[in-house]
Amino acid sequence: MYASGHFSLLGFILAVATPPIPAAPRTDTPPVRLNRRPPQRSGLILSTIKYLARTDVHTFAFSVAANAILSFFPFVVLLMTIIRRVFHSEVMVGVVKELLRDYLPAGREFVIRNLEAMVNARQRVQILSLLILLVTSSGVFLPLEVALNRVWRFEKNRSYLGNQLVSFGLAVACGVLALLSIALTAGPVAFMEFLLRGYGTGFVRVAGYVMMKVFAVAASIAIFFLIYWLLPNGKVPARAVLPAAIIMGLLSEALKQAYILALPWLNFQEVYGPFAISVSMMFWAFLSGLLLLAGANLSAEEHLRTAL
Repeated sequence: MYASGHFSLLGFILAVATPPIPAAPRTDTPPVRLNRRPPQRSGLILSTIKYLARTDVHTFAFSVAANAILSFFPFVVLLMTIIRRVFHSEVMVGVVKELLRDYLPAGREFVIRNLEAMVNARQRVQILSLLILLVTSSGVFLPLEVALNRVWRFEKNRSYLGNQLVSFGLAVACGVLALLSIALTAGPVAFMEFLLRGYGTGFVRVAGYVMMKVFAVAASIAIFFLIYWLLPNGKVPARAVLPAAIIMGLLSEALKQAYILALPWLNFQEVYGPFAISVSMMFWAFLSGLLLLAGANLSAEEHLRTAL
């Protein structure tokens, strides 16, 4: 009995003195993963709103709008001249007129009538249009490059000659995209007119309008993409700006329709009289410039936040 008590006491002392053996870690616990959270959409939208409220952004947008208006008429004159003297297609000319009726916020018939008069004028008008377009296109893309460089945190702008070369290339690309969208619309329309031989004019008109809208929006998206991708003086990932180009291309169509609906309430005719057409186009170009800069800021902020 004494021995059993002695062994019990000894076992108790050993149990207390001996530290417990740690349990082996469980192998079924999933490893900790460091996931990068995508940037919050609400934060990106708020950042874009703050960006659009900056005074330098409005300065860039007004500069772009003024030069865009100066470039618009020479661009359309050269476009219609090329269509008539190179492609000899009255259907393509008709598509250009429909595009002008669809995209101009006011004074459509007045503008179309004067553009036709300029196209039918002497060759000197087309040469002057080309020279003016070369000067004014750089006026569009130069402030845009400075704005996009600030958005993407690129410290150095291109030289004046470098910007001229890039501006010329983008102007040519915009012209090619415009011609391509017009040709893709005019080709099926001419084919349907040939098949129907004067019948079903209503169907041809509706089908032509739908195709014109689809290809025009696609051309707008492509132009947004080229500006976002090529104009900044630095390496911009194509997939970072493609979503913004698609969104802004679609929003530009919605913004145009909203602006046309708002024109009667703005009543530019009463305030500006004979200059109402120019003012309405200037405001439309300014809003388009803000939309373009908003898309650039949105894509840059999302890419930079994701890269952190």
